[in-house]
Amino acid sequence: MTNIANAQNPFFEKYTTPHGTVPFVKIKTEHYEPAIREGISRQAAEIDAIVNNPETPTFANTILAYEQSGELLDRVTTVFGNLRSAETNDDLQQIAQEMMPLLSEHSNNISLNEALFERIKAVYLQKDSLGLTPEQMKLLENAYDGFIRRGANLQGEAKEKYRELTRDLSKLTLDFSENNLKETNNYQLALTDQSQLDGLPESAIEAAAETAREKGVNGWVFTLHAPSYIPFMTYADNRDLRRELYMAYNTKCTHNNEYNNLEIVKRIVNIHIEIAQLLGYDNYAEYTLKKRMAETSDAVYTLLNQLLDAYTPTARKEYEAVQELARKEQGDDFEIMPWDWSYYSNKLKDQQFNINEEMLRPYFELNKVKAGSSD
Repeated sequence: MTNIANAQNPFFEKYTTPHGTVPFVKIKTEHYEPAIREGISRQAAEIDAIVNNPETPTFANTILAYEQSGELLDRVTTVFGNLRSAETNDDLQQIAQEMMPLLSEHSNNISLNEALFERIKAVYLQKDSLGLTPEQMKLLENAYDGFIRRGANLQGEAKEKYRELTRDLSKLTLDFSENNLKETNNYQLALTDQSQLDGLPESAIEAAAETAREKGVNGWVFTLHAPSYIPFMTYADNRDLRRELYMAYNTKCTHNNEYNNLEIVKRIVNIHIEIAQLLGYDNYAEYTLKKRMAETSDAVYTLLNQLLDAYTPTARKEYEAVQELARKEQGDDFEIMPWDWSYYSNKLKDQQFNINEEMLRPYFELNKVKAGSSD
């Protein structure tokens, strides 16, 4: 039964926005946890109804019913997952720490449900005689294969081991992303000498000044977030500062502090191997590629080598052109480094094609204003 709090939760009501888009303006942090818990409860009940259905398993009462289960949970986790990827914060990460173990266990409770899989398998074994449309056949095959790949055929200790591994993997993956977020948020390049801003467009300087005000420091602050990092690497004349920012970005979570992810990465890799071998594969590449276009690691390497042969000549020409421009400005002994690439390649693009992304900014800003005024 929907309580008063749930009645005010936008996840519990039909979206009334144009085209049913997510009403982000209405969604608050406190809405996620109750919606996730309720979504888990509802889908668990829906799965129980499928399992306890006394009728013979059919495409409609088993496959379609399974695919249609979890509507609320899908709705909230889709929004939650996307926001965590695009604009996460400490509050969302705290919710994730509490909810991800529940979601992992819920997923395992479904994929390792023997009675549910037996019904899906019963429909699958008679698929050729059901007169299914191509779309229905694909849905059936995806459901059956999905259960197999999530451990449905495992027995006894192997099944419990799979639960343990997936639970650990969920926790480690979350720890990895949380460390990355915190290390990113903790870094700042604070500048007080205006000459250090040479080359930067006014928009980047204004944004850095605003960031400094928010952090309560003087001058300008640049961070590892893309809107700050990319303009600095593209336009800043100060090579030493470009190097400093580049190294900070590309060594995140490798330092000797609480946010180091090196051991976490090793454990994630080893768990992937264990899961793959538990499911009968030699390695994780074999497992993850089985349902993909490449199908095998050999096919992947073949494609990569073909791309390497095809693009290397063009890449060398581009590199040589950027290197030549850099040496014209800095001298014949200058060797372009990774923290120089965006800066000089942008200069080359401007020279060759008269394309400067900053010149386009007013156009995009104007369209943002128009889009906002039309809402």
